[in-house]
Amino acid sequence: MPGPVHEALDALPLVDHHCHGVVTADLTRGEFEALLTEGGTWPGSGVSPFDTPVGVAVRRHCAPLLDLPRHAGPEEYLARRAELGGGEVARRFLTAARTGVFCVDTGYAAQRLTPPAELAAAAGGTAYEVVRLESVAEEVAAGGVEADAYGAAFRAAAERAVRRPGVVAVKSVAAYRTGFDLDPARPAPAEVTGAARRWLARGGRLADPVLMRHLLWTAVDLGLPLQLHTGFGDSDIRMHRVDPTHLTDWLHLTAGTIPVLLLHCWPYQRQAGYLAAVFEQVYLDVGLTLHHVGPARARAVLEEALEITPFRKLLYSSDAFGVAEFFSLGALAFRRGLAALLQDRVDADELSLPDALRVAAWAGADNARRVYRLSGG
Repeated sequence: MPGPVHEALDALPLVDHHCHGVVTADLTRGEFEALLTEGGTWPGSGVSPFDTPVGVAVRRHCAPLLDLPRHAGPEEYLARRAELGGGEVARRFLTAARTGVFCVDTGYAAQRLTPPAELAAAAGGTAYEVVRLESVAEEVAAGGVEADAYGAAFRAAAERAVRRPGVVAVKSVAAYRTGFDLDPARPAPAEVTGAARRWLARGGRLADPVLMRHLLWTAVDLGLPLQLHTGFGDSDIRMHRVDPTHLTDWLHLTAGTIPVLLLHCWPYQRQAGYLAAVFEQVYLDVGLTLHHVGPARARAVLEEALEITPFRKLLYSSDAFGVAEFFSLGALAFRRGLAALLQDRVDADELSLPDALRVAAWAGADNARRVYRLSGG
């Protein structure tokens, strides 16, 4: 039976400290399925993203918000979604999430997703921006720069980007580009110039280990919280290279500087918890993971993340991208999973009710407000 912790979390307006915009245009079945999965879609294979834990969770928990019965089939679900239109679908799922604040990564596919202000308006909340540093670096390269000027040009462009109104953090996707098994030291200017020369001649996205180190150290210099994708992601990830414990030496070198927020983490939520327990500047979430495992398994993931993590170090995020369903589903999974594990500890007298209510408020909103220095925190 739901208890007071469930009631408190249900009533709490969440702070989603890492998410993306949504597509409000009408989507074909193929387009919708592509956004359901971090993997690929394989037409003709008989394998559909609807036949996955996240696909089943969408049909179970999101269908009623479209006035459909629970477990509605894919064809019925998509027909109703098209009937309502992308804007109304987004409004329904965003308001159902009961999220008051969004920190929005604008650095990926920004041209076809709702910008932060539009996302916030649909939800009746407030939005802030997170600057993706790889996108800044690639804009510098595309604009034309000499190799020996790249380091300073990137630093200047990053400083301009973070001065935009509403920017509260920066982010790196080093996990996708190089992994974390990098030399932790700040690269010398000559190293940056040599690496920039190679990259600018080659073209393409930023994936040079030296320039990635330069990017991470530039993030330290900028002074804002740094979000780092870790663990689960699409097929660009080499999973053995994105264990966040590869960052240990770099975290020693950057101690006392900026907050470092480990995003998603699965299957390394225990390793992330270790880092949060031993490094003052490290925080974590299990966003993205929660809607992919669904409410049925959210508690298990959260329990592992919280085995040794200080309670002031866990944050909520949805990492919703593209489909608004993930805002609602991520929030539901987080509320149910965290409430169940905290309430059980209260019932077993392992945690007092006031402590449990405090932990719920911290993880759902207050920790993010404190780290990002958001108003009201």
